[in-house]
Amino acid sequence: MLKKRKFWIHNILATAFIFGFMFVAEKLFAIFDFLDPIGDALEGYEVTDQVFSNPKWREIPPADTNVVIINIGTQPRRVIAEQLNMINALQPKVIGLDAYFAAPKPDTLGDLMLAAALANTPNIIMYAKLLDPDEEGVWHGVEYSHPIFQQDHEAASVNLINADEAGIKQYQFKTCRSFFPRERYINPETGKLDTMLAFAVALTRHYAPDKVERFLARNKEEELINYSGNVIDYGRTEFGNRFFAIDWYQILDTTMIVPDLIKDKIVLMGFLGEDFNDTRSFEDKYFTPLNSKYVGRANPDMFGVVVHANIISMILSENYIDELENWQSVLIAIVVCFLNVTIFSMIYYKLDSWYDGLTKLIQLLEALLLTFLIIVVFHYYNLKLNLTLTIVAVLFAGDSLEVYYGVLVNTWERIHKKWLAKK
Repeated sequence: MLKKRKFWIHNILATAFIFGFMFVAEKLFAIFDFLDPIGDALEGYEVTDQVFSNPKWREIPPADTNVVIINIGTQPRRVIAEQLNMINALQPKVIGLDAYFAAPKPDTLGDLMLAAALANTPNIIMYAKLLDPDEEGVWHGVEYSHPIFQQDHEAASVNLINADEAGIKQYQFKTCRSFFPRERYINPETGKLDTMLAFAVALTRHYAPDKVERFLARNKEEELINYSGNVIDYGRTEFGNRFFAIDWYQILDTTMIVPDLIKDKIVLMGFLGEDFNDTRSFEDKYFTPLNSKYVGRANPDMFGVVVHANIISMILSENYIDELENWQSVLIAIVVCFLNVTIFSMIYYKLDSWYDGLTKLIQLLEALLLTFLIIVVFHYYNLKLNLTLTIVAVLFAGDSLEVYYGVLVNTWERIHKKWLAKK
């Protein structure tokens, strides 16, 4: 009985030792990240990207006819005003203008034309960029367009999780995977804490309020984006042409636009390059899980306005991604590690000469099985299993257990024997 109790006590202590060792190793080896070219190549990659970007795991979805994207390019404000007037004439349900208009420009007539077009567009959501977050996630600044353009229109947050808040270029960030449905900020008009909806959520609320109500009822601070496709991307993703996109000059040509394409739809106006032939613009462009290159990616694949379109499409289809809570991931890692320690301890005592070979084989098979499980569960159930800690614990368990028994236990037993001898 005493030996059995001692065996289980050692298993618990060994599990604690493994997690302690992993914690120390993470802090220590983080210092040497700059020496890790493989880590740099894999940065931003997750196993679930295999499902997003591989047609073998995901059927090519049909085009989303609820959303139309208009490229404003780098055109002057008078051209954007003409675009707005043309879109208004086609009677969309709601328009989202993902563009910032700062102080008036020398082209006074162009400014007046844009201001007038905006005044004649009641069903529009304007750009707002939240700035200066504190440690609690509250934003202390808001960037709106100039008052002559902002007027009394509703504004919503265009921030994405990896948005540029420190002057760093977008392509230096990791993959854009999620967004905040609601943001807390200090309202500059009242000086009090307030809440602002995400740009895509505010637009969808005008189109399908019941679906947005159910979406917000999920009450998740951060939502994963269930990407379904891109616009013209020249092969950078496997699912291009999911959303209808119209170039800046095409919307001005009445012979090229079918009214039913825009009538009662969600229209997103934003930057998609100077025109659709522009393949070099990286402004407001992100890496996404749809990128056809899993690692070593050189070019971002999706403009911000298309990211918003993917969020809108996700809410309209109510096809969400769920994920394990942090405590659930930690609990799974502890349980799996403890089971491994128990099995490895039996091998250590009963099959000592086979220990290295058997434990390495078990670890390899477990890591492969867990990786496959992540992909399959994500594919069939839209559930993201964050088992990174579990896989690391499995890979550390064999060698760490040898250290525990060979160094810590032996050292303790020698000290204990000496103490008993002196006593």
